[in-house]
Amino acid sequence: MRFSTHPLWLVGFRPFFTLACLAGMILPVAWALIFSGAMAAPVATFTSVQWHAHEMFFGFGWAVLGGFLLTSTKNWVSIRGYHGPALMLLSAAWIIERIGMSFGGSWPPALFLLSNNLFLGSIVAMLLWTLIRHRSKDSYRDNAFFMVLLPAFMVAKYLMLAGGEFPAGYSMAIALFRLAFLVMLERTLTGFMKAAFQAQILRHRVLDMAIKVLGLLLVVEFAMPRPLTAAISLLLATLLAIRFVYWKPHLAFRRIELGIMYVGYLAIVGQLLIEALGHVVNIVWVGSVSVHLFTFGAMGAIIPAMIIRIAKGHTGRKVVFDGGDRLILYIMLLALAFRVLLPQLVPAAYLGWIHAAATCWLLAFGLLAWRVVPMLWRPRIDGREH
Repeated sequence: MRFSTHPLWLVGFRPFFTLACLAGMILPVAWALIFSGAMAAPVATFTSVQWHAHEMFFGFGWAVLGGFLLTSTKNWVSIRGYHGPALMLLSAAWIIERIGMSFGGSWPPALFLLSNNLFLGSIVAMLLWTLIRHRSKDSYRDNAFFMVLLPAFMVAKYLMLAGGEFPAGYSMAIALFRLAFLVMLERTLTGFMKAAFQAQILRHRVLDMAIKVLGLLLVVEFAMPRPLTAAISLLLATLLAIRFVYWKPHLAFRRIELGIMYVGYLAIVGQLLIEALGHVVNIVWVGSVSVHLFTFGAMGAIIPAMIIRIAKGHTGRKVVFDGGDRLILYIMLLALAFRVLLPQLVPAAYLGWIHAAATCWLLAFGLLAWRVVPMLWRPRIDGREH
C-alpha cells in the first residue's frame, strides 16, 4: 500500500480529527504552563495571549472545523471529495503552522508569513471551490453563509496577530466559530433528536434565517457602535433561547451525548448575554468569562461528542456512546466548571483552576485519541471505501 492510499487519507475527518486530538491534549496544558511561568512563551512579534488565542482557534478549532467541512461539503454536493495527496499537503501545512507559531520568531518575515497562511489559505480555497463549482447540486441553500464565513476567517486570523488589532481579531474569530456552530447544531440536532426519540424539533424558516443573519452581523461587531452590538447580541440570545424551549431539552438531557450539545447551545446563549451586558453595564468577572464560556462551553462540550459520532458513523460503526465515550464528555463538563464557574466562586485559586481545566482537556482528548484514532487509521469495517 502506498502511503497516499492509507486509510488515514481517505476523507478529511480522518487526519484532521487526529490532529485535533493532539492539539486538544497539548495546547491547553502548554498555555497553563506559560501562564504560570513554568514554561517560556514563544519568542515572536505577538504576545503570549495572542499565541494562545490563535492556537486554540486556528490550531485546535480549525483542525476540527477543517475536518468537519472537508467531510460534510463533499456530502452536501455529492462528490468524492478531497483525499490522498491533497489531505497530506493540508495536514503538513497545519503542522508547519504550529511549528512556525511556536518556533518561528526568528524566521524571515516572508517565511513566517508563508507558514502562517499556507494551511488556512489552502483549505479555504479548496472548500470554496467545492461549494461554488457544485452549487447546483448543493442540498443546503444556506451554505451561502459559508461562502462568506470562510474568507472572513482569513481576516480574523490577520487581525488576531496584528499589533493593536487583537481584540477585533478574536471577537471576529468567536463570531465566525459561533455562526458555524449554530448552522451545524441547526442541521444535526434535527436528525439526532428524531433518531433518538422520534421527536420533531422546531424548524421555522424565518426564525432560523434571522438567527443566522444576526450571527453574521456580529462578525463585524468590532466595527459597530457598542449599543448596537449589545442590542444585536441580546436579540440573538433571545431568539436562541426561545428556540431552545421548542427543541425539547427535557428529552435531550436524558442522554449525555445529546444533552452536552444542548449545554453547548446554552453556552452560546450565555456568552451572548454576557457580551450584551458588558456593553452597557460594568460587570467584574474573574478571567475572560465571555470567551471561555464559548471555548469551553460550546467548543469544548460539542466537539468531542461530534468527533465520536463522526469517527464511528463514518467508519461503518454503530453510533452508540459507551461508558468510555460518556466519561470523555463528563470530563469536558468538569473542565467547563473549573474554567468558568469555580473562578467566580473561589477567585483566589484562579491559577489552580486554569491548571485543573487544562488537565481535564489533556485527559479527555487523550482518552478520545486512544479510542478513536485507531478507527481513523483503519479501513471502514463495513467494506465501503470511504
